[in-house]
Amino acid sequence: MERNLQHEEQELGHYQLKRLLGEGGFGQVYEAWDSKLQRIIAIKRLKPQLLSTRPDNLLDEARLAASLRHPSFVRIFSIEGDAAEQSIVMEFVDGCTLREAGKRGPMPQAQVLDIVSQVAEAMREAHDAKLIHGDIKPANLMLEPGGKVRIMDFGLARKIDPQATESVVIDQTEGTIAYLAPELMMGSTLSAQSDVYALGVVMYELLTGTRPFSHLSGLALAAAHIQSSSNVWPFPPDVSPAVVALVRAMTARHVPERLGSMQAVSAAVAALGGEPSDPPALPASPPVRSLRSRAAALLLKTPARRYALIAAAVAACAIGARQVAISSEWFERHTPFFSESAAMQGGLAALKNFDRDENLDLAIRHFTSILDRQPDHAAAAAGVSLAYAFRHTGDTRDDVWLQRADASAQLALKLNDQLALAYAAQGVVRMGQQRDAEALDFADKALRLDPMNRFGLILKGDALTRMRRYPEAEQTLLDALRMYGRDHLFVDLLGTLYHNQGKYPAAEQSFRRSIALEPDAVIAYANLSSALLRQNRSDEALQVLQQGLQVRPSGRLYNNLGHVLFNRGDYVGAAQAFEESVSGTKGNPNDYLRWANLGDTLRWIPGRTAASNNAYRQAVNLLKPLLERSGSKPVLMSRMGLYSARLGDREAAIEYTRRALKADPGNADVRFRAAMAHEIMGDRDAALAELTIAQERGYPASLIRSEPDLTALRRDSRYIQSTTKGEK
Repeated sequence: MERNLQHEEQELGHYQLKRLLGEGGFGQVYEAWDSKLQRIIAIKRLKPQLLSTRPDNLLDEARLAASLRHPSFVRIFSIEGDAAEQSIVMEFVDGCTLREAGKRGPMPQAQVLDIVSQVAEAMREAHDAKLIHGDIKPANLMLEPGGKVRIMDFGLARKIDPQATESVVIDQTEGTIAYLAPELMMGSTLSAQSDVYALGVVMYELLTGTRPFSHLSGLALAAAHIQSSSNVWPFPPDVSPAVVALVRAMTARHVPERLGSMQAVSAAVAALGGEPSDPPALPASPPVRSLRSRAAALLLKTPARRYALIAAAVAACAIGARQVAISSEWFERHTPFFSESAAMQGGLAALKNFDRDENLDLAIRHFTSILDRQPDHAAAAAGVSLAYAFRHTGDTRDDVWLQRADASAQLALKLNDQLALAYAAQGVVRMGQQRDAEALDFADKALRLDPMNRFGLILKGDALTRMRRYPEAEQTLLDALRMYGRDHLFVDLLGTLYHNQGKYPAAEQSFRRSIALEPDAVIAYANLSSALLRQNRSDEALQVLQQGLQVRPSGRLYNNLGHVLFNRGDYVGAAQAFEESVSGTKGNPNDYLRWANLGDTLRWIPGRTAASNNAYRQAVNLLKPLLERSGSKPVLMSRMGLYSARLGDREAAIEYTRRALKADPGNADVRFRAAMAHEIMGDRDAALAELTIAQERGYPASLIRSEPDLTALRRDSRYIQSTTKGEK
């Protein structure tokens, strides 16, 4: 709304102020008349308090903006005033803002591409001049009657924008939350890629007629942008997949995966060529990530007062996860259009980090939304199969998930036997069924159809590692890393390969790299702690587990925490950790190994013998079907032998131990469990023999020294003599 000026404000030197055009955090913008040059101009009057705190920065930006020659920039004519009052005199632009134009609804795709191309070309010049806009949004982009776009407000003044919500301070530059890149709200500084993100949001708004999370404002809006991903932003069905891919590439949540420059945006728009049907080669959209580590980093690295609003947004997000889950559920309920391509891309992106239940929930929603509309969609059936199978291997393990995964994979192959993703899904199911050879066969079939299929490569590397075909596994994973250099899952699998070979320093380095690539992936914390423990570095292992638990509670982490505490002699603490690892809220009650760990620990706490035996029985009951499905894996048989010895079933203990040793005589872990079983059954000679071989095969002496069941054996003169010789 225009506002009349007081009489004393109507004159500013030879400029006659006519009407107030806009007002923001940096000052007021007026339409004015230049009586000397007889022309209409615009005057930006800067707030006096800003001039007193940062006069040089404001005027330097104005001077730099004035140096830009691209016709899309509003020309700056002069800077008027003194130290107490400064004004920037600039070109008056006639037309309407994109905010006003967008109120009429979605724009045609061709027009949107033309607008984005104009802005990107102009911003290339600004970025080359080291000038970041920092506040690109529809209200700061003027559309002239002939279709020319003009860029306004380089962070100096902002037109009032009722829908765009409040602002937050980032490095002393104001930016509107609705268009602000997530990293800025986490304390990063402005960059060319933060402008790319903002332009991507503008592009989305012009295509759809609404900005992302338009129902939210303030802190809730900030929280949604911090945790969510553009994967869940839906598009009208008439928007081509190529344009959808461009928007997602511009708004990738993680900076390394976002288009790197306005030049890249211009090239991508040019490659579209009007009405493309196939997307150009653009970076994939990033996965949704847990906010817990982000919140921790924010609290540690940013001054509390300076980023109070953002910290509050993060806290609100962490406390009210249901509100942030709106990213997909709200759109599904409130948008009249559905994009099959966007749903498929969103589901696959969510599966990139399949160790998180929230990602699996998101992936399942995406794939089932396709299947609800198109039941014969083979790729969606394969995708939901993968999500179900990964759910089975996580903390919510239940055989029902694996059965559902199997059914979905079979459907996918029936619908399309030339789909690599379908073979990969069936292979992951076979892996969950402990049928590693069949899993490897399905992986090879997937990779013959698509040599770069990510899930096929993951499956092959994992299967070869489990089958102890280590050279082939290593080559597979190294080849995969050449294609997916920043994919932490391949790095983590490589660490697991080294760990299984007893190459603990190499495993440690891989797990540390995995954490550096994906700090929210708790599996790597659990794996790293195990590698450290095998190197007798229990204090470091404990610290790593504590870090992982700060990221997100996980049954894997609690299980490893129990191991560390057990080895330190803290049996009560270890029992508590193992109880968490099998709990229905924080762990997995369907994991036999965690029940066995709990049973081992409870045996050393007075009065807990009955509870210990119950834990062993749970482990045996869960292990039996795995043994049947796996074709009697040596590692599983050795564990069954040890648990049987714990429960006093001597016959079963001897038989399972014998079969395990025959199947894999070179495995140090199998030898150690055999030694334990023989010691429990009272066969000291056999226990000493197996323990000697286990040590020769690389079983850590620290773990032998910390095992309570071997207390009496370690006092045996024969054991003392053998260890003394080893030390010499």
